[in-house]
Amino acid sequence: MNNSIDEIRDFLSEKGIINVDAAVILGSGLGDFKNYIQNRMDFDYAEIPGMPEVTVAGHAGTLYYGQVEGKNILAFGGRFHSYEGHGIEKTLVPVRVAHAMQAKLILISNAAGSINYNFRVGDLMLINDYITPMYSLAPKGTAPYAKRFDLKEIRPIIQKLAADLGIHIQHGTYCYVKGPTYETKAEIRAFRTLGADVVGMSTAPELIEATRLGTACIGITLVTNMSTGVTKEKLDHSEVKLAAESRKDDFASLVSTLIKHSKKII
Repeated sequence: MNNSIDEIRDFLSEKGIINVDAAVILGSGLGDFKNYIQNRMDFDYAEIPGMPEVTVAGHAGTLYYGQVEGKNILAFGGRFHSYEGHGIEKTLVPVRVAHAMQAKLILISNAAGSINYNFRVGDLMLINDYITPMYSLAPKGTAPYAKRFDLKEIRPIIQKLAADLGIHIQHGTYCYVKGPTYETKAEIRAFRTLGADVVGMSTAPELIEATRLGTACIGITLVTNMSTGVTKEKLDHSEVKLAAESRKDDFASLVSTLIKHSKKII
């Protein structure tokens, strides 16, 4: 996998991209953030040596480079999931590329279902913590008892920046499951008992890896549906696009502001 990261970095270097200030991993339905990137350069994953393939609807499979609030950024329009058949190492490629490109901040977004009865579709949630029940997500070489993801010190800063934009954000715990199927009612009840607020099939491995590498990271969830048993509505992946469309401007404003004020965060 290290060879793949080197190949990707060499490819970007040949395009004149030496390093970046920040990186954004765009979750399902959140690809419209690309339209907020100035002087944008697009690279299909298929043309980048060492980059895995994306197969999930709502993920463009495109790497974007440009400027946001005067900062050089990479935005990954598509991530890699375990349920696609990728091993843990491949799911971490965006984080490792960002680190190799010397990004000081990684913003990791996702679409997820709400377990918390007080949340609503369209809510943006700052990930304060995560749960990975029954799964070992640490890549090879991780030291025992490695440092864990913790937003305690910077959470008030993020809250203030969002409030200044007039954007209300929820705070909560993300529960990681491998998927690709939706959870059962019994599983959702169990996750709620464990303290989870939302459930999804990504992000936790990336937060773990960014923390391991010593790169500041922030996780943002877009609530796209209520999880199994929370309402009587039937779950449908098309909900992702509708929810993302309703909050795309707020999401872009929040991410752009966090990039602009990254020095306060890191």
